Amino acid sequence: MNAKTNITPKIVAEHGLSQSEYELICERLGRQPNINELGIFSVMWSEHCSYKSSRRHLGKLLTKGKRVIQGPGENAGVIDIDDGDVIIFKMESHNHPSYIEPYQGAATGVGGIMRDVFTMGARPIANMNALRFGDPAHPKTKTLVAGVVQGIGGYGNCVGVPTVGGETNFDAGYNGNILVNAMCVGLARADKVFYSAAKGVGNPVFYVGSKTGRDGIHGATMASAEFDDDSDAKRPTVQVGDPFTEKLLIEACLELMATDAIIAIQDMGAAGLTSSAIEMADKGGVGIHMNLDKVPQREPDMTPYEMMLSESQERMLMVLKPGKEHIAIEIFEKWDLDVAEVGKTTDTGRLVLTHKKKKVCDIPIAPLADDAPNLDRPYTSPIKREILKHDPMFDPNERGSSYNAVLKTLLSCPDIASKRWIWEQYDRTVMGDTVDSSQSGGDAAIVRIHGTNKAIAITTDCTPRYCSADPYEGGKQAVAETWRNLTCTGAQPIAITDCLNFGNPERPEIMGQFVYALKGMDEACRALEYPIVSGNVSLYNETNGQAIPPTPAIGGIGLISDLQRHAEISGAKDGDTLILIGETKGWMGASLYAQAILGLNREDSTVYAPPPVDLHLEKINGDYVRRLILDRRIRAVHDLSDGGLALAALEMAFTNDMGVTLNNGPDMPLYAWLFGEDQGRYLLCVDEYSVNPVVSTAQTLGISAKVVGKIGGDRVSAHGGFDLSLRGAHMVYESWLPEYMAS
Repeated sequence: MNAKTNITPKIVAEHGLSQSEYELICERLGRQPNINELGIFSVMWSEHCSYKSSRRHLGKLLTKGKRVIQGPGENAGVIDIDDGDVIIFKMESHNHPSYIEPYQGAATGVGGIMRDVFTMGARPIANMNALRFGDPAHPKTKTLVAGVVQGIGGYGNCVGVPTVGGETNFDAGYNGNILVNAMCVGLARADKVFYSAAKGVGNPVFYVGSKTGRDGIHGATMASAEFDDDSDAKRPTVQVGDPFTEKLLIEACLELMATDAIIAIQDMGAAGLTSSAIEMADKGGVGIHMNLDKVPQREPDMTPYEMMLSESQERMLMVLKPGKEHIAIEIFEKWDLDVAEVGKTTDTGRLVLTHKKKKVCDIPIAPLADDAPNLDRPYTSPIKREILKHDPMFDPNERGSSYNAVLKTLLSCPDIASKRWIWEQYDRTVMGDTVDSSQSGGDAAIVRIHGTNKAIAITTDCTPRYCSADPYEGGKQAVAETWRNLTCTGAQPIAITDCLNFGNPERPEIMGQFVYALKGMDEACRALEYPIVSGNVSLYNETNGQAIPPTPAIGGIGLISDLQRHAEISGAKDGDTLILIGETKGWMGASLYAQAILGLNREDSTVYAPPPVDLHLEKINGDYVRRLILDRRIRAVHDLSDGGLALAALEMAFTNDMGVTLNNGPDMPLYAWLFGEDQGRYLLCVDEYSVNPVVSTAQTLGISAKVVGKIGGDRVSAHGGFDLSLRGAHMVYESWLPEYMAS
């Protein structure tokens, strides 16, 4: 066979493989691999593609439910939303590329996740994102924010899909490794969902889309290794995207999908032509023979190694029914896209490649897919944190400050301050079905199912400081928070996708964070009947041994069956009463107040236990709020999260452009009542005639419900605490990010 190379230990290490893994490759092949085969094994056995550190733990998660049509294992998850409609959705990471080359890294992250969705027959109808940047004072942070936001907007806006929500955090833990997690949601008909199993022998394998170049080679391997001081040298591994070609590819694929020509289809994402061919063959139980001379190439003299490992964007691989080839050729040529028959399915169970009439690769499919390494990495239990008890010295007045000053500090805190500067760069209304976006203060975005009176609610969420303090409780809280966000719209939560961002799994403490976060997530999914149907694992997110905070980002989808019966944060009227649903104990551990005001959560000795998530109360509180929305008892609703009651009330005031007055709380310090972050709570805005029915019914159900204030006026105040003008407080909230980016 051609492409003989003396595979040295140095070459093995450069491919991200251990010596023991190389020896296993030789054992599986019965010989030494050539350089092409080594490259293929290196990407397929990378963490990014094989999930070798996480597979055994992911298999324990709840993935089935009454509305789940397709769970993990395909390009994206599929859920039923009635009337023959399905939603196809997934979240994925593009962290390392976005740190190295923020614009292209973020742009191609958006493009890649959209391909995961439309490759299954869905038209993308909404994009979301979850972004984590370093300390604002870090010299790279501002440049990374600007590049990532421009990349997301530049790609999503051009391709014509609205970006309807997301979240953005800043923390020094991301200084050397930002997180860019992209989510796409698509709509399809239940009888027109396409899968990736290349079944049948002798069927033509077609390449469509853009030409293959040398960009992105070893992108999957790069994403499976930690950074060091030379990370900028990895710039050539970052792909380059073209949203206009992606738009053509969407339309061409959907047009072909309207015919009966396709047997299987797969986008060329991480590991490009290699992973798409192997995944399709493995799922279909076949082999694939490809002639690489037929691959459309945009650069001269590309080698088989380069073609198979390139991660050039906007490309798809499909298996067609014999005799239907002309249909695909006519459609893709009409859309001015490359189209070429590059191979056939075989009965060999092997990947065979030829180039210039010579065989350059001949390896079995199984060791590259399901039979790839499945590691049982050792892990340690996370540290058990102490509970942060109330202390008179935590009161602003006792600290020589004031509640007004504290509130201004929290409103300008990077995690709380308005992200308008970011979301105004995204087109939120293209396609005409965005009912409400979550960017302007709401808990979840609402997107109408075109031509109907139903909608879906979409959200993303995670609180990394909780996960750092206790991965188990943090994992539970991330799932419960998205369930709560969907509930605030009146949607019935259906299912989630995840993007599990952690450090180096070879370190037992990091692997412990991963394992315990998944345990918490799974417990929440089961209690809330809220399965995981798709997702992504992103490990090795660290630089020079400094790992990111554990960040299991969650994307949730819910169904609003009747748009006449939904809720938003913006429906308040002057004189309305505020009711707090859920018990308040004034939990301060791992809170924003503890971090921004008390200076805690900065190092192990100052980290305290995060608020526990009582999943029973979470369920009954949320079900009650959803019932009130359906009964039209609520004008506006907002869940309580970062900053507790005070910040939830002010965000409601800002969105409605009306003041708010908060009453005294129960027998606890005022700072704990206002800023504690107890879970499972909602702030309801109701008219005067609904107050007694809402409170009394809650009490009969064993749910805590307390009148806590009023909407109206031009000031935001809490009795015995802060008192600011609405305009002044809102200016503080809106000004931090634009002033930071302009400075």
